[in-house]
Amino acid sequence: MADRYYSLKVAGVERQLPILNVTDELAIAGFIMLGDNELVDACAKELAKKIPPETDVILTAETKGIPLAAELSRQLGQKRFVVARKSIKAYMENPLWVEDVSITTKGVQKLCLNDPDIQLIKGSNVLLLDDVISTGGSMRALKELADKCEAHVIGEACVLAEGDAAKRKDIIFLEPLPLFKAE
Repeated sequence: MADRYYSLKVAGVERQLPILNVTDELAIAGFIMLGDNELVDACAKELAKKIPPETDVILTAETKGIPLAAELSRQLGQKRFVVARKSIKAYMENPLWVEDVSITTKGVQKLCLNDPDIQLIKGSNVLLLDDVISTGGSMRALKELADKCEAHVIGEACVLAEGDAAKRKDIIFLEPLPLFKAE
């Protein structure tokens, strides 16, 4: 159990985030939206105000972006959103995949799309979405995947921009999230 916490207020919702070491020198505030309907709903409502109106489809990575993408797509009146899976499933025909390296995931993982999702985003205006952007690794992988599908990426959005990502002018986010020294 964490002995340090970061107080976060985002979209009018307050949470105490545990500060967790990810390396011998770096710690992050653990932001988990999974299962938190109040937080997901409030953040999606605020993000919907900032999303480019020409957005056709939201593309997110499995897992933590899924509830946010579901609610945001509802807020925008979209019938579907697309999830890049972390592994190729038996039911996938002609999958496309890319490698992803993320600060919160150990090692290299894959992000992949199935043919029906590829066809849905092909030629569409796609918004890349995640809960947190930190180093940008997951967003680079999603962009590479969208490019392989011949989609038009029109923006990158998240709830929190962590560390130096908060200085970026090319992403949409609700609040900055600091990085911490490991203890």
